[in-house]
Amino acid sequence: MNRCKKLLDSARRAALGALLVPAALLSSPAAAQTAQIPNTQNEAANGGRNFPAGTLRGQFMVVNYPQIQLDGNTEQLSPGARIMSANRMLVMPASITGQNLLVNYTRDAAGLVREVWILTPEEAATKRASAEKPLLNFWPFVASDSSPRDDGKTPFDQLPKYGQ
Repeated sequence: MNRCKKLLDSARRAALGALLVPAALLSSPAAAQTAQIPNTQNEAANGGRNFPAGTLRGQFMVVNYPQIQLDGNTEQLSPGARIMSANRMLVMPASITGQNLLVNYTRDAAGLVREVWILTPEEAATKRASAEKPLLNFWPFVASDSSPRDDGKTPFDQLPKYGQ
């Protein structure tokens, strides 16, 4: 009959699995040692979490999901945005609607808010190195009022020439 052959095959598979699992466990520490350490600021030394480099700080309030207020400006959360509480748990935006919170946040490539971390008092006391830096070094992220602006009334012959 074919039934006995199937039982023997399943016993062989179980024995082979019992041999492969310890081998996989022994090889994993070497892989963990060669893993790259993410680029973070050392806020864990001050009693906080490690946040990615480029993380910004601001006052955050959920107005009407996905609309938020960030430092008084109306912005939007990106699709799939995550909000983490001070005790490292996922927070649903509806549970914090209307609360003004101090947070660290990151943006995605479109400029939408992607990740938000609600801060503990110890984390809030730590200064962010990137809080005053712009996200990217081009226009909607960098306002340069010191550069000369064309008001549209400059005559054509007085405009700067190529190479000037």
